[in-house]
Amino acid sequence: MASELQRRKVTGVFTAMDADHDGFLAERDFQALAERWAAVRGPGDQERLTRIMLGWWATLLAASDQNRDELVTLDEVLLVVDQLPGMPEAVTATADAMFEAIDENQDGLISAAEYRQMIEVFNGRPTDTDGIFPLLDSNGDGSLSRLEFTELWLEFWAGDNADAPGTLVFGPLGT
Repeated sequence: MASELQRRKVTGVFTAMDADHDGFLAERDFQALAERWAAVRGPGDQERLTRIMLGWWATLLAASDQNRDELVTLDEVLLVVDQLPGMPEAVTATADAMFEAIDENQDGLISAAEYRQMIEVFNGRPTDTDGIFPLLDSNGDGSLSRLEFTELWLEFWAGDNADAPGTLVFGPLGT
């Protein structure tokens, strides 16, 4: 059973991704996320972002849609989260996809500006990430490598430590 911390983390992401606020995640929510991101970046990135987001949707749907209705509830996501500590390879596969989406200039690093953009796209509003990014940047070089990001992503989805930097990978936790 998901801990209170895991529930808070996942609920925040679920709520941000539920574009139509109907209480379910569906393919249209992931499409809407790709469209929000492309609106910030420009139409040249739409195809790549759509491919990445719909790939994430397909993975989530296959893993969590218990009743096969093509909709995913928060409870269905939380059931999968309970299993993630034992299947880190599934988590790291989604980390790779998200890294590709966030790394706008495709230089193999996520800058503070690219991270902020991702958070603001997910939140749908300006978000101050200046205090969070240094906590995520474990080696203090001003960017996140693929390895750093993967470790943070794994901490977020499979971890249960409120003090772990990965807890903040989607920004500050709501109360």
